[in-house]
Amino acid sequence: MDATSPPDRRGPSWRPPNCDQLALVLQGGGALGAYQAGVYQALHEAGLEPDRVAGVSIGGINAAIIAGNPRERRLERLREFWETITARRVWLFTPDGDDARKARNAWSSMMTMAMGQPGFFEPHKANPWFSPRGGKTATSFYDTSPLRETLLRLIDFDLLNSGTVRYAAGAVNVLNGNFAYFDSAEVPILPEHIMASGALPPAFPMVLIGTDYYWDGGLVSNTPLQHVLETLEGGGNVLVFQVDLFSARGTLPRDMHDILARQKDIQFSSRTRLVTDYFRQKHSESLLLRRILEKVPPELLDDEERAVKARLANLPEINILQLIYQQSAYESQAKDYEFSGTSMREHWDAGYRDTERTLRHRQWLTMPEHDRGIAVHDIHRVDD
Repeated sequence: MDATSPPDRRGPSWRPPNCDQLALVLQGGGALGAYQAGVYQALHEAGLEPDRVAGVSIGGINAAIIAGNPRERRLERLREFWETITARRVWLFTPDGDDARKARNAWSSMMTMAMGQPGFFEPHKANPWFSPRGGKTATSFYDTSPLRETLLRLIDFDLLNSGTVRYAAGAVNVLNGNFAYFDSAEVPILPEHIMASGALPPAFPMVLIGTDYYWDGGLVSNTPLQHVLETLEGGGNVLVFQVDLFSARGTLPRDMHDILARQKDIQFSSRTRLVTDYFRQKHSESLLLRRILEKVPPELLDDEERAVKARLANLPEINILQLIYQQSAYESQAKDYEFSGTSMREHWDAGYRDTERTLRHRQWLTMPEHDRGIAVHDIHRVDD
């Protein structure tokens, strides 16, 4: 077995050579989040367990279940969560063909809007348009208290806050519009922090934390890669699995259904590749500055320049493996709130398959050589 080959699927966790930590970065995307669970299953079976998990919205929920359970129970708890919230039957059987699936998925999404999802959210008894201003039901269509009970049942919050796996979830402050990350290295994580990250208006209510109210972080940035890269500690090399549920790349819309779906993809992809390219450029410039400072005699450097040189001496090597959900032909703009069990299993299987294909590129697991900057790999770009 070569140095970058994973051990037996039932073996212990492992890291590629020169990799000090593994991070799992999970985008928001509602019902599409089962794709991330499939990604985690493939990583789990390959022995690649994360040291850090960060997520927004449904990504924050999946990440909390991973960080808030011991390794041997993570996959079981993820499965229980997704089977719980997709337990309602839609049709007695799944029809064949795109048109029939479109009809079935449309019916499923309408059921979600009318009835909510078990263990996740349920409609308010009073419609917000007819609720008194400032009333409890005046600012959202659904009650998410069932999600709180589900989180308390499936997550060990003592373990989540123990630091065994560092956790972060992104949200936005309702009053000032500022983005915030609830990071287990900085604050004790409660169910409300996770719920705030997924409180997408106007469907879900804003969540009170301390004296501030928060909404879904996807309103500002749906991808937590920036937080992970900006909070790397100790200069250790990091392997990042970034799992996105909306693709910035797509096809030209042909009708209004396509328009709505494409609009959502662009809005919530959060310019993932732009953020990645920005950090690659920033990292390359830091490497160049480090090489320049190494050529200057130490006695010619002032205190500020010496401090910069010392900081740059510990630049980590970063390897990003990108996985992006690819929409099926029969999926519409409602794909993020179409919670049928059939679609959940399809999304889960797609994440599992994509990750297995990624891991077959063994050379991608190798950390970049010294002074080579940030490496980025994407199976979908290879396929293109």
